[in-house]
Amino acid sequence: MKVKTKSKKVNKAWLNDHVNDPYVKLAQKEGYRARAAYKLKEIDEALHLIKPGQLVVDLGSSPGAWSQYLRRRLSPSGAAVGELAGIIIGLDILPMEPIEGVSFLQGDFREPEVLASLEAAVAGRQADVVVSDMAPNLSGIESADAARIAHLVELAVEFAQNHMKPDGALVVKVFHGSGYSQLVKLFKETFRVVKPIKPKASRDKSSETFLVGIGLKRAPA
Repeated sequence: MKVKTKSKKVNKAWLNDHVNDPYVKLAQKEGYRARAAYKLKEIDEALHLIKPGQLVVDLGSSPGAWSQYLRRRLSPSGAAVGELAGIIIGLDILPMEPIEGVSFLQGDFREPEVLASLEAAVAGRQADVVVSDMAPNLSGIESADAARIAHLVELAVEFAQNHMKPDGALVVKVFHGSGYSQLVKLFKETFRVVKPIKPKASRDKSSETFLVGIGLKRAPA
């Protein structure tokens, strides 16, 4: 997303922060496509969500850093290639370079036919974990952006209710601000355990945080 700025200094400052970011350097060293891998890693290490043998659905998977992390966690040896104990299905509106062992679907999760394709890929199996790093393009109009964010989260919750094991876990990206409390309420109504987590890998200036719901309270009506 292009952002117009009044000064080139702002772009230069961001670039400087990015280049010197320890998570950017670590991602390059460890072969991850983006620093976002460490957000999921921190959440997983805190809550022990990802285990070999699972079926995991990665919503908003491009460029692939979360899928890369999942792939390593489901590998008996923690390797980026080779043997894989489990199934990973990624979906994104943007293309994604292939990752060994990851099935990828390109499309908009908000479109019924794309959701149907994802349901076909799951093929009647129930997911152990659903993770979502999805975020809409933000307009800067708070009420409109909050509605877009909420819609994606609601779709992820609905998908989890329909396609996740009763004791499974859903991880979604949300933003503090308008609509946040309603999303926490939705999670508390849907899951037995709800944990908001702001990983250290999330930039301090960012309002993003993650909601984790574990164990479905009830089947959807």
